[in-house]
Amino acid sequence: MNYIKSIITACALSLIAYTNVQAQTADKNSNTKTEMKRTGSATFIFGKETPWEDLGDGVKRQILGYDGQLMMVKVQFEKGAVGKVHSHYQSQCTYVASGKFEFTIDGVTKVVSEGDCLFKTPDLVHGCVCLEPGVLIDTFSPMRHDFLKK
Repeated sequence: MNYIKSIITACALSLIAYTNVQAQTADKNSNTKTEMKRTGSATFIFGKETPWEDLGDGVKRQILGYDGQLMMVKVQFEKGAVGKVHSHYQSQCTYVASGKFEFTIDGVTKVVSEGDCLFKTPDLVHGCVCLEPGVLIDTFSPMRHDFLKK
């Protein structure tokens, strides 16, 4: 009985080895790459090293961490600057890091300030006016591909 087990084991190991050699040979002879490309940021993002994008009219944006499912963005506003009314298919959560803003979301207007948070479901029309200079931290799911430079 041990003899049969040894033969079966030897055959199985030989088959595995043969399959691995064939796969390696096919990869070497292939003109196509099977390497997966990753969409996303670095693991550590340092604010002082991350560039700001000037959006004009007193608004600038700093893209922080992201992958295909999630994106975090810091947005800085000067007093009187406007976050234009818009909508998008991503869910968005906004944390007010500093300043004071008048937000309109789906026709409802409220004033928010440091420590407050807003949640926008997909396709809700929203925008804001900066009442006191400040910073918003936005998160989007899935990520905003349109924010990445082409």
